[in-house]
Amino acid sequence: MENKNQIIIENKALYKTLTRVALPIALQSLIASSLSLVDNLMVGSLGETELAAVGLSSQFLFVHWGVMFGFVSGSSAFMAQYWGKQDLKSMRRVTGFAVVLCFGISMLFFIPAMFFPDHVLRIFTDIPEAIEQGQHYLRTAAICFLTLSVTIPFTAVLRTTQQTALPMKISLVVFSTNTFLNYLFIFGSFGAPKLGVMGAALATSIARILEMVLVLYVVFGRKNMVAGKLSEFFGWHRPLVKKIMITAFPVMINEAMWSLGMATYNAAYGRMGVTEFAAIQASNTLNTLFILAIFSLGDALLILVGQRIGMGQMDYAFALAKKLLRIGVVIGVISGTLMILASQLIIKLFSFTPLGQRYALLIILVYAIFMPLKIFNGLNVVGTMRCGGDTRFAMFLEVCSVWLIGVPLVFLGVLYLQLPIYFVVLMAQTEEVVKSVICFKRFRSRKWLNNLVHDI
Repeated sequence: MENKNQIIIENKALYKTLTRVALPIALQSLIASSLSLVDNLMVGSLGETELAAVGLSSQFLFVHWGVMFGFVSGSSAFMAQYWGKQDLKSMRRVTGFAVVLCFGISMLFFIPAMFFPDHVLRIFTDIPEAIEQGQHYLRTAAICFLTLSVTIPFTAVLRTTQQTALPMKISLVVFSTNTFLNYLFIFGSFGAPKLGVMGAALATSIARILEMVLVLYVVFGRKNMVAGKLSEFFGWHRPLVKKIMITAFPVMINEAMWSLGMATYNAAYGRMGVTEFAAIQASNTLNTLFILAIFSLGDALLILVGQRIGMGQMDYAFALAKKLLRIGVVIGVISGTLMILASQLIIKLFSFTPLGQRYALLIILVYAIFMPLKIFNGLNVVGTMRCGGDTRFAMFLEVCSVWLIGVPLVFLGVLYLQLPIYFVVLMAQTEEVVKSVICFKRFRSRKWLNNLVHDI
């Protein structure tokens, strides 16, 4: 039995582990969000309407990514705990099941994006010119739904086995490819056709196909420890599938409803006008740049704490999670400050009107102030609750926060009070305040600490 009073987390060893595990994930996330930034900067140079069209089209991609991330994130708890037990065969079964389920769900997104993109876009906006340009982007980018269903699960298992440098290197190649192809197809450089908004989608699609090919090559072509016989990836048994679904399905619902909530926010913003939505799109790009990089600590928390839970070291797992949460809040404060300092430079790169620039800077200020709180909440939901299988509670917390607090306040501000865009964004942050109180209490209760693999 562990003695709680003797548990000391050695700072030097922890920071060394975080450097090895979390830093490559952070760099990969930074590269991935930089890809979005480059997309938006290049498209944004064409004008506010083009930027709004890409932003609105991306909402459907964002909802899909949330669903994929949700199920794989829930499955990663099993990957991490099996890794702690050194049970590689069971870890492969979890990975294979995640790929098959994700591919099936991706088809539900691929079909409407490919064949009915204009109907999809009308969910998010009533601006005719944004729908007209956006439908070409969405149809061209539809292949990304299928490639991500393979890439995300295999990237997760590489991270779980602490091979985080491999996905980072792949992302660097993909980012470079996407940037070059953007320049080629958006502006018609080096004799290529000038495709504008559709060129951005074409570049992204080619880059995502390359990403999938590289991930599969790294795993199977180079005979990585994750690789095995195909039968090992598909040899599921009922108790495992049932346990995965019970744990991961709430996470998928959680992320799906959260992503839909964020898309609903943008549907409200999309009815305020092109300038307002372009400001939101630029601000979200910068915000995501910081958020995704910091949330890599949440992935590291899931991996490191989940591994300890799989080893049966519950008190050590709690102490480690507590330490990582504190580090996260400090990083959140520093990142919020950096965001404010970087905002003037980044926003000037977009072709904004003076009003659009003012909106964007004020929205970024709101995001920066609430950054520490958002990080604390994210680390709890994505990290502690998921690594310990407390996914049902996390689902209810996230869904209720967004749909009972955030969404009603946003529509109240947009449709009834008709407030400026930055005030509406400020109102939406109320959900983070409420969520943080509940997250703190849940963490202290230790009810999130559960060994998921001891009896499978």
